[in-house]
Amino acid sequence: MTEPTISQLQPMPDDWQRALAVVAHPDDLEYGCAAAIAAWTDAGREVSYVLATRGEAGIDTLDPARCGPLREREQRASAAVVGVSEVAFLDHADGVIEYGPALRRDIAAAIRRHRPELVITLNHRDTWGGTAWNTPDHVAVGRATLDAAGDAGNRWIFPELTEQGLQPWDGVRWVAVAGSASPTHAVDATPGLERAVRSLLEHCTYIEALTDEDPETYARTLLTGFAEETGKRFGNRPAVAFEVFPR
Repeated sequence: MTEPTISQLQPMPDDWQRALAVVAHPDDLEYGCAAAIAAWTDAGREVSYVLATRGEAGIDTLDPARCGPLREREQRASAAVVGVSEVAFLDHADGVIEYGPALRRDIAAAIRRHRPELVITLNHRDTWGGTAWNTPDHVAVGRATLDAAGDAGNRWIFPELTEQGLQPWDGVRWVAVAGSASPTHAVDATPGLERAVRSLLEHCTYIEALTDEDPETYARTLLTGFAEETGKRFGNRPAVAFEVFPR
């Protein structure tokens, strides 16, 4: 019996200079995407982060008033490991982000401010594939980011942004969704994988609350496993996968 053919992932577009990553929580980008970001910043590309929340509801043993500032510090340190210096927070409430015009407006404003060609977000679908349920925050932010890529270029949607000096930006060429169960493209993770592990380790408070496993063993095993599994569809090189929506 013939073995089934594994569909191969295409290389990510590389004719761009600026990217903006928009996700819900601290650590969302570090669970699988940071190796690609490290490779991009190594190549001289600009990558900035926008997070909808400060992750204040993410650790059961920490009051949100203490947790939010701590997770913000961990996120800034984590971003620095992969060459990202600009990290902004939209201050939506962790765990109860609402999809709608207010979220779209905030993300469209960030897109107008940063003027990226590539926008990155996290899985916007109800599941991670099969019956692995996604969180409402990821769904809301991912969906709003896909919509805001268009909103940012239309001066008649959220005209108050133009009044604030944020001119329309219709230069987004792709939205790349990490963590999708239907990826189309990939980036070689090899050059950035070690820094991706160190980047995830900056979220030490969160990891220590999540697992009793040694944090470095946990981070390395997780990220290496993801990259190697994706690599089966990318020339057997460790890889980070994205579902790319052209615009």
